[in-house]
Amino acid sequence: MSGASSDASTLANPRELDLGLPVSYLGEGHSVASWLFTTDHKRIAILYALSITFFFFIGGAAATLVRLELFSLHGIVMVWFFLIPSIPTTMGNFLLPLMIGARDLAFPKLNLISWYLNMAGGLLTLAAVLAGGIDTGWTFYVPYSTVFSNTFVTLAVLGVFVSGFSTIATGINFIATVHYLRAPGMTWFRLPLFVWSMYTTSLIFVLATPVLALTLVLVIAERTFNLPIFDPARGGDPILFQHLFWFYSHPAVYIMILPAMGVISEVITCYARRRIFGYSFMVYALVAIAVIGFFTWGHHMFTSGMSPFAALVFSFLSFIVAVPSAIKVFNWTATLYRGQIGFESPMLYALGFLGLFTMGGLTGLFLASVPIDVHVQDTYFVVAHFHYIMVGASVSAYFAGLHFWWPKVTGRMYPESWARFAALLMFFGFNLTFFPQFIAGYLGMPRRYYAYPPEFQVWNVLSSSGAAVLAVAYLMPLGYLTWSLFYGSRALNDPWNASGLEWRTTSPPPRQNFFGNPEVLGRPYDYHPESAAPAEDDRIAEQGALT
Repeated sequence: MSGASSDASTLANPRELDLGLPVSYLGEGHSVASWLFTTDHKRIAILYALSITFFFFIGGAAATLVRLELFSLHGIVMVWFFLIPSIPTTMGNFLLPLMIGARDLAFPKLNLISWYLNMAGGLLTLAAVLAGGIDTGWTFYVPYSTVFSNTFVTLAVLGVFVSGFSTIATGINFIATVHYLRAPGMTWFRLPLFVWSMYTTSLIFVLATPVLALTLVLVIAERTFNLPIFDPARGGDPILFQHLFWFYSHPAVYIMILPAMGVISEVITCYARRRIFGYSFMVYALVAIAVIGFFTWGHHMFTSGMSPFAALVFSFLSFIVAVPSAIKVFNWTATLYRGQIGFESPMLYALGFLGLFTMGGLTGLFLASVPIDVHVQDTYFVVAHFHYIMVGASVSAYFAGLHFWWPKVTGRMYPESWARFAALLMFFGFNLTFFPQFIAGYLGMPRRYYAYPPEFQVWNVLSSSGAAVLAVAYLMPLGYLTWSLFYGSRALNDPWNASGLEWRTTSPPPRQNFFGNPEVLGRPYDYHPESAAPAEDDRIAEQGALT
């Protein structure tokens, strides 16, 4: 950030290079063991990136197949093993210490354990799906998952249960790191908004995930020991499951979107060349979303037999939580106003996020209204709404951050023209896939049906064609980013003339992140006219010192 000390102590020191000390975290060993037993937060972030990419493409392939035949693989894999861990475990792991001037996370070994737990949970769930299939959906609703299912539900639930410990460990690590490892001068209101988003997300990790864990244990107990917990025929209460599940799963929506908001804040302020509008309000909005999100779980249950008075309260709270989200959209738009906007690929993905998030948020207000929710409940209108938020907005932000920090992570640049084309294609493909579902859903097409009624054929043909376009848009970055690893030009240490501390070190960073101890002296996101001039560390890079 502007105001960060830019003396030689925080930059690459040529004398260190001459002494043969490690320049890059990537050069500290190339064996498989050096990666599998690393405690470097940057390498663990790469491990997470590889694993969630694996699950993303499995879930994405299943999404395409869903257009042909309904089954549960897509939802289970995408929600639990891509959307929830995507930004926190990759960009959060890699960038949070760099952004606050720390050398690593507070608990490096716990960080590595969290990745192993995530992998174990993912492989258990994937094994359950591939072995016999899951016929209950990603929510594991009872009594489907306890009384009527003869598939490998217990193994899949166990996998999600294990992965929950991974997110709890990540949350504890991030909270401790932000509290205790900030650089001198890095006060709370000098923190980048991405760090604030990781901090608020971590609070949800720690407070909400144990509720999900308890709920899944009860499902396993009922299936394994035949206990009458949720079975109404034996005195159980299936609505109890819904209360417990959504108490976690509605905040889980903000686990997906709060990190995305942090990414978008960093990208927009960089390419608008303006300090973020209303920084304090952006911080308070992040905290408000995290807090209020814990009190809105009931709006998923308006048609489940809830008291009309309770429905009224949850409806009111669902409208209230939209206020801080609207503040953020307004402040991003105000940041762009009169900005010197550059339309590089990260910015295109960020602008796509703004459009998709706004559409998803506005349709969420429809669902917050009890009469409209009763009309569209369990229709494709709901499917379209949560995909605009959970997939459209979150994945757009993920790709925005991936392209924005790719030079810092790898030290290589990617072909910008291909990246811009992929960003535009993703926005077009996503809207072609899911906007027709709003129309079909409002007309009455139900979700979770294995065949499409003929009166909705036109909308489903459009949606299926959009899914094919979207698949191409998701595959393209895999191709050109991989190409860039071998053939991309060397990245400057600050190729975007950005303002964060992470840009004040080498690309890619050294094992210890900084050569010296960084110090923060000014406000976050201050851009000055001289920022257009190449920094001293960029001149070093141009001279080939970072090979």
